[in-house]
Amino acid sequence: MGQWPILSLTTFVPIVGAGFIFLLARGTPETVARNARYMALWTSLITFGLSLFIWFEFDRANPGFQFTEYAEWFPAWNINYRMGVDGISMMFVLLCTVLTPICVLASWESIRDRVKEYMISFLILETMMIGMFCALDFVVFYIFFEGVLIPMFVIIGVWGSGSRRIYAAFKFFLFTLLGSVLMLLALIAMYLQTRDTNIAILLATHFDRDMQIWLWLALFASFAVKIPMWPVHTWLPDAHVEAPTAGSVILAGVLLKMGGYGFLRFSIPILPEATAYFTPLVYTLSVVAIIYTSLVALAQEDMKKLIAYSSIAHMGFVTIGMFTLTTQGIHGSIFQMLSHGVVSAALFLAVGVVYDRLHSREIARYGGLWNNMPRYGIVFMIFMLGSVGLPGTSGFVGEFLSLVGAFQVNTWVAFLAATGLVLGAAYMLYLYRRVIFGRLTKDDLKGFHDLSLREMAVFAPLIALVFWMGIYPNSFIEVMDASVAQLIENYEAAIQSAADEAAGAAAVALR
Repeated sequence: MGQWPILSLTTFVPIVGAGFIFLLARGTPETVARNARYMALWTSLITFGLSLFIWFEFDRANPGFQFTEYAEWFPAWNINYRMGVDGISMMFVLLCTVLTPICVLASWESIRDRVKEYMISFLILETMMIGMFCALDFVVFYIFFEGVLIPMFVIIGVWGSGSRRIYAAFKFFLFTLLGSVLMLLALIAMYLQTRDTNIAILLATHFDRDMQIWLWLALFASFAVKIPMWPVHTWLPDAHVEAPTAGSVILAGVLLKMGGYGFLRFSIPILPEATAYFTPLVYTLSVVAIIYTSLVALAQEDMKKLIAYSSIAHMGFVTIGMFTLTTQGIHGSIFQMLSHGVVSAALFLAVGVVYDRLHSREIARYGGLWNNMPRYGIVFMIFMLGSVGLPGTSGFVGEFLSLVGAFQVNTWVAFLAATGLVLGAAYMLYLYRRVIFGRLTKDDLKGFHDLSLREMAVFAPLIALVFWMGIYPNSFIEVMDASVAQLIENYEAAIQSAADEAAGAAAVALR
């Protein structure tokens, strides 16, 4: 397999599948739609299979980049096509390839109009997401990073289910584009100093402290919007409410992780002194996000909005964990991103199940569904408890490790963040009680049928992942452990070197 361009195959197979779907022009509209669905499903499954090859062949003891690929692109400018994965990015590639076929299956019956174009958009989106996590050149990363915006903008604006879908699509696009423009300026500034966009070169380059401050802020503007952090989070609830179910799944499951991945790949290792300087700011914004958005979630009457605000709160644990720069904190941060990618995706799918039947997301329109949808009630309960962080589920591991890391660094940050656990239980149990329990009194709910075989097939792998990650988390942690250890070691060495340099300069000044 060392001779294969396995990462490029995994990245570009979806867009090849999209090309085949584009050529499906013959036959009745029903035939074209059916063929597009099957083509998208098989393409996404092949991509998942390729990612499993990478997973099985991945050397867990190697902290560096593996399966590296190189091709000259603009050699005169030192801008070239480079791909590779380490223990951190490996996990996110798998997250992309797991969720995409689930999204195709979830859209099988709910999407009736422009099915061909819809499936093309999702496959293009998958290529952009995988490419972003595999890119080892900053320019290549930026192209994939920005490329994600276009298919998601189309998915929200064209197939969104609400009357404000165009507004939500433009808000999503403009918020993320504005931050990305500042990231482009940071890229240009780093290029002018290094004359190279190879991420390995950037990792080995020392930028002076003042420059690090400005570069960090520029990158922060982009990554904070993507996560999203408070107060640049306002685009997310609107995007989730208006997006189709599968759009919300990818938005919460993968796109929110792009910001966290950016911090781990660029801000922390390349700009360590600025990271140390701005860590208190990150802690403050994260704690505010956890508490504020949890309280806002408690006041929601729309199921999708409630889950959207809960996502912002969960991402607060992510940013706290990674900026502790401890082994437990970063492990917890990455694990929480993976867990949230599974659990939040499943919660939006659960909302989509009842929305397809009633075409309403209002919590008050439901109640008593356990009486005629017991399987749905059990599935919803599993993911609700995963979101709350019940021991034995994936949510517990990530939040626990993040708080352990925070407690080692700042007990007040850990204490304030821990209030989010209580508030999270409050709003999720509130949602579950009003939707599932109680008497079945509404006539239009009495005719609801329980989960179909297709819907069970959608939820089954996500249920397995929630328990696998919760019961045997080391199978995931061991993949990222060597890369995380190297990240922390390099960060501490850079901080110590800066401290020694400052002490030497002070000693010279005293003489």
